[in-house]
Amino acid sequence: MKATVNWIENYKLEGETNNGKQVFMDSGENAEAASPAQLVLQALAGCTMMDIILILTKSRKKIDKFWIDVDANEAETYPKVFTNIHLTYNISGRELTLQEVERAVKLSEEKYCRVHAMLEDKVKITSSLNLIK
Repeated sequence: MKATVNWIENYKLEGETNNGKQVFMDSGENAEAASPAQLVLQALAGCTMMDIILILTKSRKKIDKFWIDVDANEAETYPKVFTNIHLTYNISGRELTLQEVERAVKLSEEKYCRVHAMLEDKVKITSSLNLIK
């Protein structure tokens, strides 16, 4: 896996993977895109969400709606690392049971999500689940 980040202007950056996928980054009060740190939070949520979707759909469960709210605290001094991150999983599906969704979350957080695995030794990550019927 490879990536390149190019400077556009001011704090605007363009990231590109070796297979041509692009993401834009920005910082400052007039930012037009997410900052690199915000992308870390989105990557964590996206990674675990993809795992959960895969686990549940392989079990032939239908998801009607799914989103993850991410709340993070950062240190007051530089480099202002995240000190804790909380993921709130919000998922609905008529066929879904709490036990099935909890299992999928646990598998993602403890086994499959590589972003979670990379961060968990450096920052406290907690989560909660809202199964919406």
